[in-house]
Amino acid sequence: MALHSSPKYSGALNNTAPGGKPPCHPALPYLSAYPAPLREQARQWLQQDKLEPWLLDKHPQPHDLRTDKALYGYVAELRSRYMRNAAQLQKVLYDSKLHVVHNALGLHTRKAQVHGSRINTRHEIRIAALFKQTPEAFLRMIVVHELAHLREPEHDKAFYQLCTHMLPDYHQLEFELRLYLSWSEHAGRSLWQPDQAATAGSGTTTAEQS
Repeated sequence: MALHSSPKYSGALNNTAPGGKPPCHPALPYLSAYPAPLREQARQWLQQDKLEPWLLDKHPQPHDLRTDKALYGYVAELRSRYMRNAAQLQKVLYDSKLHVVHNALGLHTRKAQVHGSRINTRHEIRIAALFKQTPEAFLRMIVVHELAHLREPEHDKAFYQLCTHMLPDYHQLEFELRLYLSWSEHAGRSLWQPDQAATAGSGTTTAEQS
């Protein structure tokens, strides 16, 4: 299954197609902005039980970044590699409420705090807890999206150029992630289990949360 085109990920999980119209198929809300032929192919693969083996073939194992500390180190390493001059991150964590409450997979927030005559800005990144049990590639796609917001607040051309600079196959991975979300909603379970994760570290660092 090839990616023919990709809508720009806004951080939200849209349940309606562009223009506020209902999705062409209620079982595929995460793919509502993609071309109709691609949605139909995804629907057929889902009904024919082809999507699960396809996903497992491309992404056989989940990552092993289980804790907020490990996640912070992972995000800090990417920030240091690609966005050294961007704002510092005060907090990075998995959020079990994100997917339900905010209807999003990730969230970057800025909080202004007054210290005497100074106003300091604290930057936080929250990642939906479902990413504790996904391949590292899916986690990286969401992290890259939220990191890009440190420099580019809007979802414009500059924003997506930064995303693809950090992750050249950003749009392909977004599509595969949305396929997985469609499969997971249909199957009612996660595809990867924690005990599948490799015992070796995968990109963690010793950075601590501040």
